[in-house]
This record gives sequence, structure tokens and C-alpha cells, in this order.
Amino acid sequence: MADQRKRLPSNASGNFFVDSTCINCDTCRQLAPTSFQEVGEFSAVVDQPKGNEELHQAYQALLACPVGSIGTERSEKATLQEAMASFPLHLAQDVYYCGFNSEKSFGGNSYFVRHSAGNWLIDSPRYIRRLVDAFEAQGGIRYIFLTHQDDVADSPLYAKHFGATRIIHRADAAAAPDAEWIVDGDQPVAVSELFRVIPVPGHTKGSIALLYDEQLLFTGDHLWWDRDLDGLGSPENLVWNKRLLLTSIARLLDDRFEWVLPGHGDRIHLPAAEMHAHLERLLHRRRTPAVAGR
Repeated sequence: MADQRKRLPSNASGNFFVDSTCINCDTCRQLAPTSFQEVGEFSAVVDQPKGNEELHQAYQALLACPVGSIGTERSEKATLQEAMASFPLHLAQDVYYCGFNSEKSFGGNSYFVRHSAGNWLIDSPRYIRRLVDAFEAQGGIRYIFLTHQDDVADSPLYAKHFGATRIIHRADAAAAPDAEWIVDGDQPVAVSELFRVIPVPGHTKGSIALLYDEQLLFTGDHLWWDRDLDGLGSPENLVWNKRLLLTSIARLLDDRFEWVLPGHGDRIHLPAAEMHAHLERLLHRRRTPAVAGR
């Protein structure tokens, strides 16, 4: 629960506020960009929500905040309940954003894919009844895909409840030592006709991406949409191997996809050709400093 006594002075006056426990994970800015922005080292309410849509988004951000740093002076319970019921949030086809981000993954995003051959959970949200019930209503979870060691969060609890198979790369398997499926090597692995695991070492030694139906790429902390650059971004700090990171980005040029669904950073949907062009621009931008000697 957010504490009004810790309300940041950067908040606009009004009902919603962010307190000083904020970890600046960006979750609220993704869900309610009109109301929340980064101010200094924290998120803050820069514009109080106006109208039903902005109010709904602000309550979604409040619920998704991994550390409970968003609060209200007065709660509109009906709107709050509507926001809770909206999770998992439909994105495209049978793909959903889970919400209820976990502090254990520094507020990393997680996703649910409904599929006739078994549903998937990509990385892990908080283990809460609302999501357990929602997943049960959709037929449970067969696979839990862990993009890397940082975003394991409450996946053991979901795996135990649903009897799910966890998938992680051997190089990051210390974060999930009892995972049921260990990916080896640096070559793509076809799980089925529609799902393909793509090793993308760089951020961590065992980072892996999941490509679904040649349209949706779940990237963990390997790739995201950078709203400040208006282009694709990739990690520049906390990188295990910068050379391999660029090699992993370049590898994705061989794949077709229209969505980037990251653990951190904004998601983006673009035509495949435009996505490819942005990937090339990212590579050029990341390679240029080394070439220019800067």
C-alpha cells in the first residue's frame, strides 16, 4: 500500500500519487503513459487521469506496480474492480499481458499464451489468486518459458500448481535448478510448429527468446521498444557479453516477427518489414561507436 506521508513532491496535486518506495521499473509508464512519467529517479503522476479510459489505465498501473508505490487519496472501488478484472490484458491473437508484476523480477512483464496444445506462461507475475483463477479458466498452464535468470519470480509456485514444465537455458539454470526442460547450446530449438526457442546470449549467458507463429517475439531483457529513441533498444548496462549481445541481435534479422514483447521496456507492434528495418537501425547504432572509436 502506498503511503501518503511518503508522497513524492513531483506528483501533480490530485487523487493519484507515487510514493518514495518507487523502484522506477517503468510498469506504470507503460500502462498509463498519459498520467505517469519519469521525474528524476522515480515515476510520478504528472497529469491526473481524466475521463474513463485514463482512469482505468491509472488503476491498472496501480495494480500492476510490483512494490505498491501507487496510491489514491480516495479509491473508486468499482473502477478498481474493473481494472483488476481486465487482467490478463488481451494484446493480440491469443496473447495476454499478465499484469501484477513482481518485485522479484524488478517489475518485469510476463505474458500468457492460450494454445490448443497447451497454454504458455512467459516469465512470471506475482502468484495471486486473480491470475491463478484466470489461468485455470483458460485451461491451465502447460509450459513456463523463462527468458533468463532475472525474471524467474514466482514461477515455481505456478509450476507446482499447474504441473507445468519450466523451460530455461542451461547457462541460467541456477536460477531454476529444478526446471523440467533445460535448453542447451546456441541454436534455435523448435518446441512445436508454432513455437521456437532462440538463444540470445548477451544480457545474460543464458538469455533466450521465444518466437510464436512468426509474429510475436518474447524477448525478456534482450530487446524492447525505446520510447525516447522511437526505435528498438537493447541493454547497454548489466551486460554479460557485449559482443555476443550484438551477434544475438543480428541473428534475429533472419526471423520474421511483428511484435516485440519484452520483460522491460515498451512492447511494439509493427509490420514485419518495418520491424526488420528498426532492427538494422539498432545494430547500426550500437556498432557505430566501436567503428568510430568513440
